[in-house]
Amino acid sequence: MDCTSCNVGSLEPSFIEGQFRAHTCTSCKGNWILIEDYVSWKERNPEYQFSEQCSFQEDGTDSKKALLCPSTGTIMRKFKISSATEHRIDYSANAGGLWLDAGEWELLKKEGLAGSLNSVISQHWQNKIREQSAKDNFADIYLEKFGAENYTKIKEFRQWLDKQEQKADLRAYILAEDPYSAEK
Repeated sequence: MDCTSCNVGSLEPSFIEGQFRAHTCTSCKGNWILIEDYVSWKERNPEYQFSEQCSFQEDGTDSKKALLCPSTGTIMRKFKISSATEHRIDYSANAGGLWLDAGEWELLKKEGLAGSLNSVISQHWQNKIREQSAKDNFADIYLEKFGAENYTKIKEFRQWLDKQEQKADLRAYILAEDPYSAEK
C-alpha cells in the first residue's frame, strides 16, 4: 500500500510498540492501524497499560487536509481526540482503519488515550468532547467578563446554592429588586 499522507513512502507491516499490528510509512513514519487488530490485541491483553511517559513535542504534524483511505481510496473522517488538543486522527469507516501521523501515537499516550483508541472514534466520545469544549468556552467567557476573583466567588456561591433545599426561594430573594416589598 502507498502512504495516504505523504504519497511518497509505502506502508510496510510493523507493530506499534511491539504489541499490535500496523503498517508504517517508510517515509513520513505515519501508521495505518486496523481497529479490529487493535481490539483483538486489547481483548487478549486486558491488563496491559501503555506508558504515558513519552517524549512528544507539539510540532503540528496533524494533517489538516482530507486523507484517502489507503485500503479503499475513500475519504477518511477526522476525529478529535480530546478537548485539550486540536489534533485529530483520521478514520476510514469503510476499512475500519485509523491513520496516525508521525507523533500522534505518542500524543495519544501522553493524553492517556492509547488504551482507548477504539473509543475515540465513537459518537459518544465525540459528543463528550463537544460538551467539554462548550463548557470550556463558556468558562473563558465568564472569566473574562467577571474577572478571576469574582468568577471564583460566583462558582463557590453556585455550589452552595445548589445544595440548599430552598434554592428556588433563595434565587427569588436574590433576584428581587426589593425582597422586602409586597409589590412586584
